[in-house]
Amino acid sequence: MALIYLLLFAAPQLLLYLYLRERLPLSARRWLTLVFVVFNIPWGIVAVRMFSGSLWGISRVPYIAPWIAWQFLGWIFCGMVAAYILGKAVWRFGGWAVSKPRGLPTAEPLNRPTAMSRRQFLARATYAYGAVGVGFSAYGIWSAERLPSITRRTLVFPDLPPGLNGLRIAHLSDVHAGIHMSEAKMREIVKQTNALGADLIVQTGDMIDISQSYIPDYVRAFRDLQAPLGVVTVLGNHDRYTGQDAVIRGVKDAGQVFVKNGVHVIERSGAALALVGIDDPHAWRADDPQDDDLEQALRITPPAKDAFRILLAHRPGAFDGAAPRGIPLTLAGHIHGGQFYLPVIGWSPGRLITKYVMGHFTQGTSQLYVSRGIGVVGVPLRVFVPPEIALFELRRA
Repeated sequence: MALIYLLLFAAPQLLLYLYLRERLPLSARRWLTLVFVVFNIPWGIVAVRMFSGSLWGISRVPYIAPWIAWQFLGWIFCGMVAAYILGKAVWRFGGWAVSKPRGLPTAEPLNRPTAMSRRQFLARATYAYGAVGVGFSAYGIWSAERLPSITRRTLVFPDLPPGLNGLRIAHLSDVHAGIHMSEAKMREIVKQTNALGADLIVQTGDMIDISQSYIPDYVRAFRDLQAPLGVVTVLGNHDRYTGQDAVIRGVKDAGQVFVKNGVHVIERSGAALALVGIDDPHAWRADDPQDDDLEQALRITPPAKDAFRILLAHRPGAFDGAAPRGIPLTLAGHIHGGQFYLPVIGWSPGRLITKYVMGHFTQGTSQLYVSRGIGVVGVPLRVFVPPEIALFELRRA
């Protein structure tokens, strides 16, 4: 299976190389070979990881970020070549070229512009391909390494208790403390969050990435995270991969309230806020509504007439279970906005996983916000999907 995946994703690069090599002038072939070799060296790393362990392990992974960008461009360039070939075919056989009448000589126009030859087109496209790949990768790595941007949004609810009117909640998700998230950077994120002055801070999972060795870094940094109503946290899938018991201990050592298929109730100005937290599903499926986890948590949650309820879930599919149950607000993460987004067509690879990739959604009177997350998974690359901390202000309609 690993070999099939490797061949599947490597094939476009090999086909492109063979196609271009046969059509480029000799002077350009040396540069073509150099470009393809340099950009595809990470395939060796990927092959080693696939056949000797987890691809997303903690060693060598940072070096394949440029390769990921290169692969995206490989598919795009395949499309460009296909469009070029199709265009040539349409031009040749579509009837635009008017044939000369028989027996009548035609004068050749003076200074007739010379069309770019196929070799020239492919040579220039290859150079542009390499240049854009470098720039594309550099931008993606910079975007992943930068501190999160702050998203400020007012959420309006007709049944919000007066005592919760104006409540400010900071939403953090997917920190992924690990090889791409140092303790120093986490400290900066904590300072950035504290400076928002939120009344309450919530985290929707994936605090740690892969190795338990990063838990102490997280604890030292996040023990300074503070809000008057506390910090409330649920687990994500990477926390379970790391070892959920160890992560839970780390969360508690950092002074946070941990909730798993239960509820944490907060009182503010005579109003009750029920923070319902559910576990990450163990049997994963796309947009899982997590009905069983929700039912378990809601059995011990105050009824809607007594407490305003907010669901904290790692995966946004839980919204499909929360909305029919009348939960006014669901906060989730997990998708990272797909880490790659095409602004013009509005598409992200996250769409392959869920219909709730990032941002604000509604179903009836229920609302969902999916964070773009703070850290990264697999490779330190974010293209048009910057990291995010969301600050919500709840208002009564």
